[in-house]
Amino acid sequence: MKRIAYLVGCFLLICCRLIAQEAKQISVHDPVMIRQNGTYYIFCTGPGISVWSSPDMKNWNREKPVFDVAPEWAVQTVPGFKNHIWAPDISFHNGLYYLYYSVSAFGKNTSCIGVATNKTLDPRSADFKWTDHGKLIQSVPGKTNWNAIDPNLILDKKGTPFLVFGSFWDGIKMVRLNKNLLEPDGDLTSIPTVASRKTEKSKENPPAVDGNPADAGGNAIEAPFVFQKGAYFYLFASIDYCCKGSNSTYKMIVGRSKKLSDTFKDKNGTNLDVGGGTIVLAGNDQWHGVGHNAVVSFDGVDYLVFHAYDASDNGRPKLRIEQIRWKDGWPNVSETNSEKK
Repeated sequence: MKRIAYLVGCFLLICCRLIAQEAKQISVHDPVMIRQNGTYYIFCTGPGISVWSSPDMKNWNREKPVFDVAPEWAVQTVPGFKNHIWAPDISFHNGLYYLYYSVSAFGKNTSCIGVATNKTLDPRSADFKWTDHGKLIQSVPGKTNWNAIDPNLILDKKGTPFLVFGSFWDGIKMVRLNKNLLEPDGDLTSIPTVASRKTEKSKENPPAVDGNPADAGGNAIEAPFVFQKGAYFYLFASIDYCCKGSNSTYKMIVGRSKKLSDTFKDKNGTNLDVGGGTIVLAGNDQWHGVGHNAVVSFDGVDYLVFHAYDASDNGRPKLRIEQIRWKDGWPNVSETNSEKK
């Protein structure tokens, strides 16, 4: 009996460890993270916007999606939309959580960015309720040379809100928002490009990055995220291709500027809007196509949150969280100095 009890105990311990290990490797795409009252929340691409919660950034529990039913405005605006929502962005301002999200037709710029708000992220709270405010910005094939997906909200040093967004086409764009954070402030006919793979000399071919030739044709850049650190705003973006499993070539670049209205430059002084960008992290033999990152700071520690395609698991996208150590004013992330989550 003792031996049987011992074997059962060992079996249960192994199961618990496997469950914990699996929890660390949840399958996500385009993750962004925030913390409320000691609980961490991941929002990511999925049916109705997928949501995960964790007490420690290691063991994750799946929560109900933000939208049980597809927003009616999105169904009417994007033909064929079936509530698979992309690339959300979450932040807290003026007593509310603002969740920006993308609805789109894959491979087309038939796209919209919407926004929803909530007083709390805790689904057990009596105040928990997502209020959808509908379409914020829209791109239309043949009319706009940009793609209204991959939003990220950032406030300048005076508190003026801006939304960075974009994928392929004319690159990463930035628009100013009204103070209510729910609509653009001004005309959208001429939106500046803040990052692109198109060089100043050649508007057709992507340039090399840090001496390495880019392996994607066209203007393969998307997933912008701006993070303020000290005197600088850091613009992160993903270049090359996602969504191909183990064949994905995603990698992350960064540039910085002291003002959101100024040009972002990489380590070499090259402007991001004409092909610049310093590599933050690229894939390796196990993790292919690392990208679509967010940057968060908890208790004085900064983290890079992103997805990577696991070559050992048929190229499934997995959550990765790596600590950022800053060196000479630039983010430094590597396999050797990171704290795995």
